[in-house]
Amino acid sequence: MTVVISLGGIFFEDAARIKQIAAALDELAETHTLYVVTGGGAKAREDIQTARALGANEARCDYIGIAVTRIHAQLLIAALHTAYPEPLADYKEAAVIAKERIAVMGGVSPGYTTDAVAAILAEYVHADRLIVVTSVDGVYDMDPRRHPDAKKYDRLTAKELVALTAKEELKAGSRIVIDPVAAKIIERSRITTIVIDGSTSQNMLDAAHGKQHGGTEITPG
Repeated sequence: MTVVISLGGIFFEDAARIKQIAAALDELAETHTLYVVTGGGAKAREDIQTARALGANEARCDYIGIAVTRIHAQLLIAALHTAYPEPLADYKEAAVIAKERIAVMGGVSPGYTTDAVAAILAEYVHADRLIVVTSVDGVYDMDPRRHPDAKKYDRLTAKELVALTAKEELKAGSRIVIDPVAAKIIERSRITTIVIDGSTSQNMLDAAHGKQHGGTEITPG
């Protein structure tokens, strides 16, 4: 089975957490062809905010965020036992590398988040499953960190996801769970996508193995 994992930047804030996730990914790679795309998280948002204060436009801010995601890719590679030794920036190259090792990517180009990178990669390699590992336990109708009454979806169709994300603002450092570009790629590729809470690595393993994961499953519909 081929699995692409989009790993949020929040999971790169301390070495112990990176080691825990890397151990789970190494375990998963024993039975799956595995790709991982790393996000930028709070560090990227902090640097982007500084860049905006200096007068940088959104494209430059995107590039700053991309640089942070690639640093996170380096950190993950350092903790993995079975990864290619450098972050990849090309989908075709990643497809070749993953035949023997875990292929790790960060951001690629301005205009969309690493979730979109993961969605494009999943489409390109005909992945069986795309797993978005984040700091919330699924997709909500509103940001649950700001709205205690937000409704969680246990299951969504890709079309419903597109409608839900269309109202979101897309700019460098965005905190939305899945950006509109990623949602459209998920819709057209018809790849089953799962959004899970990454506070425990077991959720990631369960999602990859088709077990109960406590997140949101996005189906082709």
